[in-house]
Amino acid sequence: MVIKYSKKSLKFLSRLDNRAVTRIRTAVSGLCEVPPRGDIKNMQGCSVGRMRLRVGNWRVIYRVDGRALLVLDIGNRGDIYK
Repeated sequence: MVIKYSKKSLKFLSRLDNRAVTRIRTAVSGLCEVPPRGDIKNMQGCSVGRMRLRVGNWRVIYRVDGRALLVLDIGNRGDIYK
């Protein structure tokens, strides 16, 4: 499965330290396993297929589109849902 990051998520990752980026990228790569690894939930009130992954105090919003995993947004847990 191919992992694609949006421009917004890459911008957020560029502001973090290397240790945090490694932690988030490892968690995102765990989504490609069968069954997916991590604290995953469907998002309510959003378009069908949007999911969230919890990585410590960060949240990764993503969706699976065919053979690609699209990371739509990454942010702090309090700010990501606004």
